[in-house]
Amino acid sequence: MLKINSKDRVVTDATLAKRIAREDKSKVLTELGASVNGLTASEARKRLERDGFNEVSNKEHHPKLHFLADAFLTPFTGVLVILATLSFFTNYVFVPTNQKDLSTVIIMLVMILISGITSFVQNVRTSDAVESLLNMVSVTTNIRRDEKDQELPTKGVVVGDIINLTAGDLVPADLLLLRSKDLFCSASSLNGESNPVEKIADQKPEDEDSYLDYPNVLYEGTNIVSGSGMGVVFATGDQTVFGNLARSLAKNKNKETTFDIGIKNISKILLTMTAVIAPLVFLINGLTKGDWLNALIFAIATAVGLTPEMLPVIVTSNLVKGSVEMAKHETIVKRMSSIQNFGSADILCTDKTGTLTQDKVVLERHYNLNLEEKPKVLELSFLNSYYQTGMKDLMDKAIIDAADDELDTNNIKQNYQKIDEIPFDFKRRRMSVVVKNKKNEHLLVTKGAAEEMLACSNRVEKDGEIKPLDEAQRKEILDKIDEMNRDGLRVILLAYKKNPAPVGEFSVADEKELILAGFLAFLDPPKDSAKEALDALKQDGITVKILTGDNEAVTRNVGAQVGLNIDKVYQGKELENKTTAELKKIVQECDVFVKLSPQQKAKIIKVLREDGHTVAYMGDGINDAPAMKAADVSISVDTAVDIAKKSADIILLHKDLRILERAVQIGRQVFGNAMKYIKITLSSNFGNILSILVASSFLPFLPMLPIQLLILDLMYGTSCLSIPFDTMNRHYLSEPRKWSTKKLPKFMFYFGPTSSIFDILTFAILFFVVCPQVVGTSYAGATASQKLLFSLVFSAGWFIESLWTQEMVIHALRDPRVPFIKQHATAIVTWSTISMAVIGTALPFITPIAKAMKFGPIPVYFLAVVFILLVLYIALTTVVKKWYMKSEKYLI
Repeated sequence: MLKINSKDRVVTDATLAKRIAREDKSKVLTELGASVNGLTASEARKRLERDGFNEVSNKEHHPKLHFLADAFLTPFTGVLVILATLSFFTNYVFVPTNQKDLSTVIIMLVMILISGITSFVQNVRTSDAVESLLNMVSVTTNIRRDEKDQELPTKGVVVGDIINLTAGDLVPADLLLLRSKDLFCSASSLNGESNPVEKIADQKPEDEDSYLDYPNVLYEGTNIVSGSGMGVVFATGDQTVFGNLARSLAKNKNKETTFDIGIKNISKILLTMTAVIAPLVFLINGLTKGDWLNALIFAIATAVGLTPEMLPVIVTSNLVKGSVEMAKHETIVKRMSSIQNFGSADILCTDKTGTLTQDKVVLERHYNLNLEEKPKVLELSFLNSYYQTGMKDLMDKAIIDAADDELDTNNIKQNYQKIDEIPFDFKRRRMSVVVKNKKNEHLLVTKGAAEEMLACSNRVEKDGEIKPLDEAQRKEILDKIDEMNRDGLRVILLAYKKNPAPVGEFSVADEKELILAGFLAFLDPPKDSAKEALDALKQDGITVKILTGDNEAVTRNVGAQVGLNIDKVYQGKELENKTTAELKKIVQECDVFVKLSPQQKAKIIKVLREDGHTVAYMGDGINDAPAMKAADVSISVDTAVDIAKKSADIILLHKDLRILERAVQIGRQVFGNAMKYIKITLSSNFGNILSILVASSFLPFLPMLPIQLLILDLMYGTSCLSIPFDTMNRHYLSEPRKWSTKKLPKFMFYFGPTSSIFDILTFAILFFVVCPQVVGTSYAGATASQKLLFSLVFSAGWFIESLWTQEMVIHALRDPRVPFIKQHATAIVTWSTISMAVIGTALPFITPIAKAMKFGPIPVYFLAVVFILLVLYIALTTVVKKWYMKSEKYLI
């Protein structure tokens, strides 16, 4: 076995790669205990047990411990810990023995535990859900096991495995090339270089230090752009260059999404409010009451009440619920925060094939150059498609199916033997195979895009004769192609050449002086659901832009059938040498782009993003990878090539825009429920601030005891855990939603004072009516004990009214319409908010609890007063909503 010492495993496996790259292939195979026939299944199992799965480990050895730390190490939890510490000193350390009280500290710790444990559970659920869902997405590798080539899970790759690679494959591990054919590999994930480089099995490295550029070594995480190859694995998982790089970058933060930035900005606003208001409450109460210690305790409790400790929990719960809901609609979420980006996307870029069309290509016509169907054309195309070892696309499968129906393909296979091939790439846009017949005559057969085929041909076969390809013939061919394109047929050309270069020397250079033999015309009709899905996306405020490598005529034909705007279509060559300003204008006014290269697709997306759009890209091919990486959110399908699935944030189990449209709705609902909690809590907190400032300024006692304020916040926060299970107004879901904190102050200033008005009315009723009636005198004429009872009755009354107001504000502000009459929350939200308010109302009437919480006796008729105030509050809020909506399109 190859000896790998600890030093080899440190410096990103450079030492190991250098040694392997310079060794003879046979020696490497011997040292790895491998052979070109591959490992046996039993030997592979032993190595898998020894080395573990071919996976890069998480940055934490104990993910659940990592989740636990994340759950408790939030800014809001940090604030609560600081406040709990201050409360411990003010309520226990610096007070006489008979006044020591840990109740407020205990309540704060309970709040920390509820928030942290709930967040921890949700994070674990998120991890488990993602892992479970990703198991539905297959990523496999072609491995030679037991002397047979098999598609097996990538995580089962072991050292010594023989791997077969073709265009579109992700390299599953670090391997030494044993054989290669026109193999080009993109290593942008490792070195950032976008241009693919050729890899040659028989070429050893010249520069020992540039190990990432070794011509005979492939590294995990890179992807095959074109060609084919075979290699032996010498490192897997954490021992690969990619694995070491991933661990070295583990301490670096991932790129923040707009979702992450939005949450961070809102957190800053809320924490700033707490930092400003709490000291102000402390000063006002200290100056007006003269009891600085109690003022400090109350200010701490106020700060706790202003801290939205449930925000991380509710955001996480929203994302988990959204991912689970998407899974029910055949949508797999790989990255949770992408759900919100999905909902905020206002532009969807996609190829037409399989998205707008049925993804079931049929070979409609196999014409010679006189537009006659001839078996020879189909036979040549069959040889090309059947014998290629690269990715067989839909057209290849259609050719093989047609040949199976019309020709004796078994006889063709017996008469011809494959010699070599020149794989497809997106620059040449053609591919060739070389075969020989029983007479040992060699034949090169090439098929590809019209312009590229015409460029490398100089003759035509017509009427059984070989004639020169002149300009008249060239124009005639293009006219015939254009006519078929207008009928919705996608056309490629077929050519051949007899007795090309000697065996073993075939290359791209041999694709010249070809003889054009005929046309291959394919039909990929639009899906019946495409127009309906596009209309639905348009109603959702999403502009669909087609970015395709296909030609203009075919794309126009499909676009017209599905209702796309095809008044203006740009070709890739028209985008070259354009300024940024010109490109911005073009991509805004045009929805259909044709004959695009992969880099041009990515460029269009970058321009759209720079212009303020949130862009989603849907792709499934190797040519889509650059565009997927450039988009805000990338979407692929389970049948996509490995590099597309690896690049995707979201994977659809079926390539259908209707599924996509439903997923967009879920993304917007996730956003809406998060914003619902944020806006409602912000306005509620602002209203409480105003109420506390008024009460602190004019009342001769604290309006509510710290323990009561803490329990009030705990009950409200707990009921808010139901918000992720609420629905959103259909009108709200009709447009893309983006994170913005600009309108939060306006919302807060509109609806915060609304609740404060009723708090102040409650203060007046309690101070001038209820409390004097219970105590038997006004506050001014009361004794010390009566004043204490007066304050306890007051705090009990405000506790009840404040809790009901906070719970009802969820119903009042969740939707622009009148609550409980024209709109209502889901059952779980209604049940949790009302039941929590009822429990809070009962507390002052349960003697042991009332005594412990220092509630005074409340007359039953006060509940009727609260009910009337709530009705008036809802009525006033409805009026304020109408005022607010005059200048704003949406409430939440």
